[in-house]
Amino acid sequence: MTTGRAVTVRRRAAVIMLCAAALAPTGCLSAPPVDNPALVRGADCIENPVLVSPGQPTAASYKEVFEKALDVLDDYFEIQTPNPYDGRITTFPRVAPGYEQFWKRGNPDPRQRLFATLQSVRQTATVEIRAGERGGYLVYVVVERELEDLARPIRATVGGAVFQEIQTVDRQVEVVTPETTGDRVWFKVGRDYALEQEILRRIRQCK
Repeated sequence: MTTGRAVTVRRRAAVIMLCAAALAPTGCLSAPPVDNPALVRGADCIENPVLVSPGQPTAASYKEVFEKALDVLDDYFEIQTPNPYDGRITTFPRVAPGYEQFWKRGNPDPRQRLFATLQSVRQTATVEIRAGERGGYLVYVVVERELEDLARPIRATVGGAVFQEIQTVDRQVEVVTPETTGDRVWFKVGRDYALEQEILRRIRQCK
């Protein structure tokens, strides 16, 4: 009886040691908890702001950088009145395209693109251009994301009746301005870092 109990104790000790060995490497290398808001950037991420056109700032180089930023931003958004004297470009809010509008430029992250397919999301971009301390220009890009406050998102299909009384085709316009929002309520849900990175990469190609 004593021998059998000793064998059982040794087996339990061995199991505990194996479990500890399996869990040990995952201590500090595990993913951050869900409530950790820290942004984990990959090795290929671009600094924001990004340094463009390094060298002594001139009127010609500034014009080139500003027009490049304006041209890139125009591929995604409808531009408000640009202000080259202030070095700032702002856009009107637009409804973020999902997979149903695959031909339109949008968030390159597949999960965020799917999210925009199922939810009512809109984006607004701002670009600021400042002279760098050591030459060149610093281009700062911010893309804010907003979610529509609805009991049931416009684009959602889960839970809908088989025979719907509303049209199944989403015909809402892409540009959302104060005149077209009506009583629709939007609230901020953070920045669109993936789209910011895509815009920064294209602006950085400016020669």
